[in-house]
Amino acid sequence: MTVSQPNSSRAALICGPYLSGKTSLLEALLAEAEVLQRHTSANSAFTLGDGSPEAKSHSMSTEMNVATADYLGERWTFIDCPGSVDLMQDTRSAMGVADIAVVVVEPTPEKAIALASYLKLLNEYSVPVIIFINKFDKKDISAKALMEAFQGASSKPLVLREIPIREGDTVTGHVDLVSERAFHWEENKPSSQISLPDTVQEREVEARTELFESLADFDDDLLEKLLEDEEPSSTEIYDNLSKDLSTNLVIPVFFGSATNGNGIRRLMKALRHEGPDVSMTVDRLGLAGGEAQAKVFKTLHVGHAGKLSLARVMQGSFGSGDTLNGERPSGINRVFGQKLDSVTKAEAGDVVGFTKLDSLSTGDLATAQGKTEDDGLSAPPTPLYGLAIKAENRSDDVKLSDNLKKVLEEDPSLSCDFDELTGEMVLRGQGDMHLKLCLERLKNRAGLAVSSSIPKVAYRETVRKKAEKRVRHRKQSGGHGEFGEVQLKIAPVPRGTGFQFNDAIHGGVVPRQYIPAVKHGVEDALVKGPMGYPVVDVEVTLDDGKHHAVDSSELAFRKAGGQAMREALVAARPVILEPLNQVTITVPSEFIARIQKIILGRRGQIYGFEAKDGWIGWDEVSCQIPAAEMQDLVVEIRSATMGVGTFTSEFDHLQEISEKEHSRLTAGLEEETV
Repeated sequence: MTVSQPNSSRAALICGPYLSGKTSLLEALLAEAEVLQRHTSANSAFTLGDGSPEAKSHSMSTEMNVATADYLGERWTFIDCPGSVDLMQDTRSAMGVADIAVVVVEPTPEKAIALASYLKLLNEYSVPVIIFINKFDKKDISAKALMEAFQGASSKPLVLREIPIREGDTVTGHVDLVSERAFHWEENKPSSQISLPDTVQEREVEARTELFESLADFDDDLLEKLLEDEEPSSTEIYDNLSKDLSTNLVIPVFFGSATNGNGIRRLMKALRHEGPDVSMTVDRLGLAGGEAQAKVFKTLHVGHAGKLSLARVMQGSFGSGDTLNGERPSGINRVFGQKLDSVTKAEAGDVVGFTKLDSLSTGDLATAQGKTEDDGLSAPPTPLYGLAIKAENRSDDVKLSDNLKKVLEEDPSLSCDFDELTGEMVLRGQGDMHLKLCLERLKNRAGLAVSSSIPKVAYRETVRKKAEKRVRHRKQSGGHGEFGEVQLKIAPVPRGTGFQFNDAIHGGVVPRQYIPAVKHGVEDALVKGPMGYPVVDVEVTLDDGKHHAVDSSELAFRKAGGQAMREALVAARPVILEPLNQVTITVPSEFIARIQKIILGRRGQIYGFEAKDGWIGWDEVSCQIPAAEMQDLVVEIRSATMGVGTFTSEFDHLQEISEKEHSRLTAGLEEETV
């Protein structure tokens, strides 16, 4: 083999659908590098990953696992990301620093749908990909059938790198299609080389030919040899595989069992010999050359160590005493799970944790003097789910704010803001599990008890017809009294116009200095209309009134204006308005009928369907859905689409609610009043 070996450290992202065995693969790779003890059974406790209380509680990865190890004289960092669709932000962030991604998937054709989401995301940012089909030794599995199913999930050709050897229904080994060497699997031990079994020779020739033909699509010299029935050398094939993988032209496919250590060495050799290095990643990301650069891909708060910025040095080097973004880190650390080992220098390709760099955030590309703009890979997706939150103990409000800030800094796909329309603090994220984990972190790390509820809908009121009211406010209690009389005319205006106030006073019946007070009184009444919601889209005209030379005051006219407005609103046939959101739902085409039913069941209106650009077999549905029906929409969409459907949403306009909804809301108000 003539593939050159890079000298710099390399980084591989491990990602894939939920329950595919990503963390088990991380640990198997570290065991292959002889820095971690191999599992002895499928039920062995985790020894490196998933050490947080939340991960243990839910028996799943809830945050990124990072580990660096040396393998045959080369330094490798593996970044294992959670598979839950709620927690995809870690995968997005890691794409910005990884040389290659290993997508782990279970050996069932039905997983093609879940696989598609990862392949499309990685392809969008041109990240080279290897697929590892895990749990391949569990039952009789057809590699050919899997390849056909998985190919439908990929816009790039999949190339099978090996074929299984079977004894009955059990997979007991594999044949490497390039070297044509056969290996027998041994549980948690290196595979032993064996003679090529007669039972697989015909399939081996067929699969090897398919591999060569796929590579020949990108190499004219190889194509010419195949047309002339000339056998290419193994070196030539390895070189083509390395070139095509590094330039994201093909996706090699391997299989094995992470739990039993089967196929792990073959995968590691492919990463080592055929994967790109950091210089190719720098070119792929379009990073400018010259000065030292480090890309932050994860922010953590680790107890006494404070803020830890996980970053990859993309170019140059940083030593103790050097600065990033004008700050000097208190330390540079190599990361191995939850263990930090202090180092004095980080070279190009290294993944390290810089401590106490307050000015850096996830996504920043830092240099010695400053930072450049985020490349977009770490940009958080649109929030899909929200909860109104508050500390159960009011005395914990400041503590909640401080700790929530840390949690949000660790996970950019979480956000929290105060909704001035409803008066609630709303935590937003990618799903119900996402927010549940956030609240658990607050409790586990800071002892904070936080209550949550469904956020209120920002209903509004408006009027349907014109009305006129005249009100006199008089109060006499000795000395100067209070006197103010106003006549208001109100009328509906087009939706979205807002509040308009007109001064039509003539002859000084209401002195000029009191007119602003009348307006303030009207605005006071708009805060809460007859049905309990703020009033919008109404025009108010002050066209008459009276004053008293001694008893009139700003306060008196403010009270008169407010009372006149409240009475006029009741007379003008008030109606409740509900917010409608413009929603675009993205799903595989086969689920469109289910999505239509979901939309209509939520009082939605469908406006159109079209194929999603660049996503073969996926559609986008454009619709409008009332905000009151949006709360658990993401849960229902994912349930109907095997977890892969998603949507974007934004406020569009207000519209009158139906009689049925009006009865429901007003009944609720009556109950609250009682």
